[in-house]
Amino acid sequence: MTAGLWLSILGAGLATFLPGLGSAIGVGTTARAAAGVLSEDPSKFGRLFLLVALPGTQGFYGFIAALLVIIKVGLLGEVKPLDFMQGLQIFLATIPITFLGYFSAIHQGKVCTAGVEMAAKKPESSMQPVIYAGLVETYAVLGLLATIFILLGIKV
Repeated sequence: MTAGLWLSILGAGLATFLPGLGSAIGVGTTARAAAGVLSEDPSKFGRLFLLVALPGTQGFYGFIAALLVIIKVGLLGEVKPLDFMQGLQIFLATIPITFLGYFSAIHQGKVCTAGVEMAAKKPESSMQPVIYAGLVETYAVLGLLATIFILLGIKV
């Protein structure tokens, strides 16, 4: 295995791991708050489900980025010989989704948790926090797009 391939695999792994970890933290935080609300009023499940699920999207974005790296370097078929600089470029291309995915998932979980608390007191307002959560989501999407565009520009 060349150093370039190793760096590419490291980038793909981190692009999956950190946003996935952030999503697990964000969903877990929001789900704990929602469970408390649902213990008092199970009829609010549908209203709270979106708030609980939203912080999980960053994990999917990281997986998409990793899959693109895997395809680019040929891990599912014939592995392409990558030199160190190509591997470094691919590794650096995964940085936007790796960090934006991780941090935005955690902060989106905090926003969604506040939304769950709001929905507990005012069920009719349960969709308003989704807008705020969407604002946080924007940065994860931008991180994924940056990663995709950078990967597309790397010649292997």
